[in-house]
Amino acid sequence: MRYLIMAMRTPRFQQSVVDAHKQFLAQLKADGVLELAGPFTDKSGGAYIVSARDLEAARAIALSDPVHTSGSSEVSVYEWNAV
Repeated sequence: MRYLIMAMRTPRFQQSVVDAHKQFLAQLKADGVLELAGPFTDKSGGAYIVSARDLEAARAIALSDPVHTSGSSEVSVYEWNAV
């Protein structure tokens, strides 16, 4: 199943976490989990699509993202029937 992960910046956003976030996404891609990712042009955050066995697994991925663990962004996960 595919899941859409939205990462929206908080007032505590730290630019220094971006490199760790990019490395996190690169590892997901290398592991065959990440399908698509990118920032919003208004710099409010970004989104990415992952494949996971269930919603709980997708949430675990999102909650381990450095932008979340640093408090820089709030993440939300949606099951997505994209075509």
